[in-house]
Amino acid sequence: MSDVLLADFDHRTVNCDGVEINTRTAGDGPPVLLLHGYPQTHMIWHHVAPRLATTHTVVLTDLRGYGDSDKPPSDSEHAPYAKRAMARDQLLVMRELGFERFAVVGHDRGGRVAHRLALDHPQAVSALAVLDIVPTRYAFQHADADFGRGYFHWFFLAAGNGIPEHLIGQDPEFWIRTRMAARHQGGTPFSEEAQTAYVRCFSDPAAIHASCEDYRAAATIDLVHDEEDAAAGRRVTAPLLALWGAHSFVGRHYDVVQVWREYADAVAGQALPCDHYVPEEAPTQTVRHLRQFLSEHGA
Repeated sequence: MSDVLLADFDHRTVNCDGVEINTRTAGDGPPVLLLHGYPQTHMIWHHVAPRLATTHTVVLTDLRGYGDSDKPPSDSEHAPYAKRAMARDQLLVMRELGFERFAVVGHDRGGRVAHRLALDHPQAVSALAVLDIVPTRYAFQHADADFGRGYFHWFFLAAGNGIPEHLIGQDPEFWIRTRMAARHQGGTPFSEEAQTAYVRCFSDPAAIHASCEDYRAAATIDLVHDEEDAAAGRRVTAPLLALWGAHSFVGRHYDVVQVWREYADAVAGQALPCDHYVPEEAPTQTVRHLRQFLSEHGA
């Protein structure tokens, strides 16, 4: 684990019912949990987290299956990588740190985990920010040829028989660097130290497999849970902020705020001058909007 970018953050490992979650903390004040996306680790927040730590207690984790967190075996239903299981890890981390109620900010896969956390444990989530996503259920319901081209990796990574694991495993560094480069436009360049950390963690075959299980779960068991919520009328009750890249697929193809209003009670949103990797490409704007949102809602 590199300390170059987050030198002031303490490190610990939190046992979440047998799954060890890599965790880092810094700052003082209201707690906020930051969750990363694919194929990154908590390092995606290296620009944002230190700035937020001047006003908040910032908690960074690697999701199960990613980074230096455990990569538990999966099953035929992909339940260990359901967002429900991944969200519960994060709830247990925050409880272990002494926080029963907290704000959550999630980018990409982390946004999906954060969405599930707010649905399953509404008493714990004081405010929710989701970065460059629309809900999984909505994305699949409205998938078309453009979605297939832009999000081909959703289907590739969910394929069975070890196909994506084998192909990515031949050159994980190529996969990570080309995937990220293809979804960056303008703004702050990627940090070489951060990308090196991503490559190190993703070079573990167990991480490649676990991340594929994450996407397999999204296309199966997660949708079951999402449909159950829709049928029961369950929505996000915490205030929700959506940030997205003006040049990203999400920004170009969805009315992001309107989509989230189908799933949450109180939604605000803003496009930022970047592509998909919002915390790395537009960190200053991200911090500004997060601080304003958290302040407005006492989080």
